[in-house]
Amino acid sequence: MRSHCALYVDVGYLLAASATRVTGTSLRSGIVVSYPDLVARLIAAAEEASGMPLLRVHWYDSGRRSGGAPDASQEAIGMLPRVKLRLGRISPQGEQKGVDLRIGLDLAAHGRNRVVDVIYLVSGDDDLCEAVEEAQNHGVQVVLMAVPDRSGKPHAVSKHLIRESDDLIVIDGAVVDDTVHVRQLQPEEAPAASGAGAAAGVVVPLPGPRPPAAGTDVEVAPARPTPAVLAGPRPTARAGEPGGGVRAGSGTSRPIWSSTSDGVGSRQSASTTSAELGLIDEVCRGVISAWSVTASAEDRRRLRSEKPYIPSDLDRALLLDLSARIGVYDVDEHLRYLLRDHFWEVLGASGS
Repeated sequence: MRSHCALYVDVGYLLAASATRVTGTSLRSGIVVSYPDLVARLIAAAEEASGMPLLRVHWYDSGRRSGGAPDASQEAIGMLPRVKLRLGRISPQGEQKGVDLRIGLDLAAHGRNRVVDVIYLVSGDDDLCEAVEEAQNHGVQVVLMAVPDRSGKPHAVSKHLIRESDDLIVIDGAVVDDTVHVRQLQPEEAPAASGAGAAAGVVVPLPGPRPPAAGTDVEVAPARPTPAVLAGPRPTARAGEPGGGVRAGSGTSRPIWSSTSDGVGSRQSASTTSAELGLIDEVCRGVISAWSVTASAEDRRRLRSEKPYIPSDLDRALLLDLSARIGVYDVDEHLRYLLRDHFWEVLGASGS
């Protein structure tokens, strides 16, 4: 029987890491992706590394429609040759559910059945360690493929996961740079796509907020942002839950930021270093800047009306970026509170 390799792609990790490399923040709505090209380049990397033909790509993401059904872009991805769409779902709170479980079950089952000889896993999630070990117990090699930051180092992959895997290789940075781009402003009403290229779905954009209406002021992201090193995705607590934001009127004291000449806040607290405060400010400004590029007037109104609750995509990006900058996997409750509070400070000051 001919030997094959397989590619397992944790899309949450791949896109958040790629967004960080391209835009400086892990906010997925800030990028547009040429999926056919990206998938083809990943397949080529796996086949070159293994010296074997690829059986198929398992594409793990959360279904963007009700009940975990795929949206239009995910449908298009599932139609690509040798791509198997494996979807979890989005909870009512906007959190990803079932994706890690699907990856883990497939790793264990495919390893037990010896479907392939080598599995290339594009992920950095510590929760997959036991599934990797189970696949290895049945004689399958599991090799991690990491997205590089701008310095060429892998975006933070769990050390435990690295230890359990057979090897770690870093994807060529050109794979990301050539297929993932900053989302540009588009007219509110765009003409219908036409022609063979559009029908083939050459570029399938990520779902995200509609672009701003004409005449809306936006804060454009810096031309050369400082990228954060991605921390592995984690479900984040909502406001009012342990580690979540503070409800209005809860009686909890509010952090006090004092303005400085360069506009960077600092909190009067003995437990928080000035370096941490500076990173919090940097993260908030980066996420808000990236979000503002595509946020419509209605998006801005809705965000302000829901204060103090931060939408899940923005909240996740804030926590991932801060986790990366301070070099810890989980951000503690104190810093989460400071981060979320300062998000509203920066948003108000920016006029977004």
